Amino acid sequence: MKHQSEPDQIPSMLLKISAPAIAKPVTTLINESLATGYIPKLWKTARVVPIHKSGDNTLVSNYRPISLLPVMSKILEKFVYTQLRDYYQYWNYLTPDQSGFRPNHSTTTALSKVCNDIQAGMAQGNLTGAVFFDFAKAFDTVDHGILLQKFKNSSIGDRTLTWFQSYVSDRSQYVSISDSTSLPLPVTCGVPQGSILGPLLFTIFINDLPNVCKASTVHMYADDTVIYTSKPDLPQLEAVLQEQFTEVEKWIKHNKLFLNTDKTVTMLFGTAPKLHKLQTPHLCVGTRSNGTLTTVTSLKYLGMWLDPNLCFGPHIEKLSSKFYPKLGALYRNKSCLSPAVRKQIVQQMLMQAIEYGDVVMWLPRKHTSRNLLHCITHSATLCYNFPQQFPRPITSDPGPAPYLQYHNTKKKVARSSFSYRAPQLWNNLPDAIKSSPCLKSLKSSLLTYLNTECTCKHVT
Repeated sequence: MKHQSEPDQIPSMLLKISAPAIAKPVTTLINESLATGYIPKLWKTARVVPIHKSGDNTLVSNYRPISLLPVMSKILEKFVYTQLRDYYQYWNYLTPDQSGFRPNHSTTTALSKVCNDIQAGMAQGNLTGAVFFDFAKAFDTVDHGILLQKFKNSSIGDRTLTWFQSYVSDRSQYVSISDSTSLPLPVTCGVPQGSILGPLLFTIFINDLPNVCKASTVHMYADDTVIYTSKPDLPQLEAVLQEQFTEVEKWIKHNKLFLNTDKTVTMLFGTAPKLHKLQTPHLCVGTRSNGTLTTVTSLKYLGMWLDPNLCFGPHIEKLSSKFYPKLGALYRNKSCLSPAVRKQIVQQMLMQAIEYGDVVMWLPRKHTSRNLLHCITHSATLCYNFPQQFPRPITSDPGPAPYLQYHNTKKKVARSSFSYRAPQLWNNLPDAIKSSPCLKSLKSSLLTYLNTECTCKHVT
């Protein structure tokens, strides 16, 4: 908890220090709120602090608004969040097509799902068309009435429904700059920014979106939404995508959200020979306003640049162009840094970015991109005196430990997919790791194994 006063003028540090003495009365307040379905108005008031991002500090657009809520309201929300999350997980209400704000899910799992499905379509000789949606201020435009109705549709009890009605109603916020504050203004829509419950409420609000896409696949990470489908030829693909996009537009209108059609784009995926045969390798998907979505040949999706062949060459090109200046600066200051500091800099500044999405990217199929990635690795090795030892494949024979089945194939595009590579890597792990009794033990054993067997052991 940070040492600062929130809108209720109660420093969070004070609550932390005095927790043994105030735990009982705080518990009484929380229980009273849940029993009566009422939340004090002060607990629903947010203090908005503008933080300068970059550029001209006289332009409002160069500031990021940070919403600060009373710490007492966060304690209450944490208690409600745990019960609400457990309720929806127990009844399996949340769609598996959502990777945002869920345990054991991340942007990497979302990328793995989408890319693996596209590669599966390529392996079958199909074209895959995708629409990447851009919602305008999605979290800030959630309609409270519709959200409460969705709670009711999921069999939430009347008392809980009354509590959430109090939670979303009569909210306000004011801006605070230095010692000056604005007059409070009402917040009539949106999930509370900076809240504990906000992300889960948005997940519940958008949960039924996949239901309208019967002929395509939907995947979401919070409001980052993509729909895609695979067909043997372009006309069939465009027809299905147009139908599905129209259904999503209807859902958006019905739920009072707003689509940014200028930033909503389409992308066509396929093997290079398949795309080369097309006279016009573009998708034509129309909007309700009689416009046409833009078709792009590269797109940054959840931190990774996608390309039509999923070779990830553009992604590695951009990574390398960003890393070379950093490597040069670090090389020039090499003599000023101890081995431990050099290792830490490489791990935090370079390796985290390189390793992000590695389960998706694997080894790029284009040798030029692979050479770029190797060049970065060798540069870091030479600059920081890593021993000339690079990751080597895991070669243990699969034994009695859990063995994953996978479809063997000779097609390169299929062999590069997650569903083909992941079982292979798992099966080749030592039995002692695969037989770990729990996830925590598995992670610890795997980390130890990778550090000792598959990476540089030390920095000299």
